Amino acid sequence: MNEIIQSLLTRRSIRRYAETQVPDDVLDTVLEAGLYAPSGMNTQGVHLVAVRDKETRDLLSKLNAAVMGSDRDPFYGAPCVVVVLADPEIYGGWVEDGALAMGNMMNAAHALGLGSCWIHRARQVFDAPEGKALLEKWGLPTHLRGVGNCILGYAEEAPEARPRKDGRITRV
Repeated sequence: MNEIIQSLLTRRSIRRYAETQVPDDVLDTVLEAGLYAPSGMNTQGVHLVAVRDKETRDLLSKLNAAVMGSDRDPFYGAPCVVVVLADPEIYGGWVEDGALAMGNMMNAAHALGLGSCWIHRARQVFDAPEGKALLEKWGLPTHLRGVGNCILGYAEEAPEARPRKDGRITRV
């Protein structure tokens, strides 16, 4: 089987991570894959914030958990979080563009031996005053909207694929 197809079929969402940080060169490759995702009319309105600073990572975890009404770590112990933001003023398909960047990064992470998982609630976090304050602190426009959080790290365990549900393809 083709190596790329094999990688796409074997990627899983990881929910247990080792504490080992993602090396710079590996993170750079994942981020580059995100930037090369398709975007509507080639607007390239997605912005990625790679967070490896533990204090900032833990703050993002706390803000994300608060949206859920929980105090558990929604990032499952992953040491790196890539916040995917997009500019709604550039293009109306900002959510879709951000989703494509997320998909590229998760597939690149798997191909490089990393685990990843899409964690929601970035929109709620970055629409709130605390999120706007982070955007300002990072020197980013406060009109950027959160699309998702791509957590990255080395998997402590990887689940097997569940069987795919039948009847989800229609040929016309």
